[in-house]
Amino acid sequence: MKKAMMILLAGAMLLAAFMILPIHGEAKLYDNVIRLHVLANSDSEEDQALKLRVRDAVLQKTDALLKDAASREEAAEILQASLGELEAVAKAAVADAGYGNAVTVTLSRESYPTRQYEQLAFPAGEYLSLRVMIGEAEGQNWWCVLFPPLCMTAATADRDTEALCLSAGLTGEQYRMIADTESTKYKLRFKILEVAEEIFQ
Repeated sequence: MKKAMMILLAGAMLLAAFMILPIHGEAKLYDNVIRLHVLANSDSEEDQALKLRVRDAVLQKTDALLKDAASREEAAEILQASLGELEAVAKAAVADAGYGNAVTVTLSRESYPTRQYEQLAFPAGEYLSLRVMIGEAEGQNWWCVLFPPLCMTAATADRDTEALCLSAGLTGEQYRMIADTESTKYKLRFKILEVAEEIFQ
């Protein structure tokens, strides 16, 4: 009974949100983005440092792989075909650091909470995700947006974020939704989406 009431309440909230806050295309936003999720072996200082080394190696490789990808579908195909290569790169980074942890790299849909990256924020939801799992994968993890290539590294810091998003298929409204992180309208919409994601899982 309680769950049914919560579902009804969430439905009413969502309906009110869509009537009051006319922001369209969240689902399309999810379908235009690929996230990167790197999970450390543990929370030890050594494992967290190793996570960042693996992240850097994977980003260097994905930057090269995806530099000419014109759509999420094309980027996904490239990543799927390159999983073995990406896993080898991650394992090499682990070995070069003097560790023997196993590494697994997968491409699958994964639920994310609302997450802010530098000047952008992405709503909670299910996104296609490149997951790099180091060892037991039980430590603090690291997220970014792999496509469009928004992971902030030395190689990407000078890129035009808006142009990258629009070229990847996001609309101007979708870009404003993730870029206008101070807007009360967008913050409320993100929160409603996050609550709905939790209830309807």
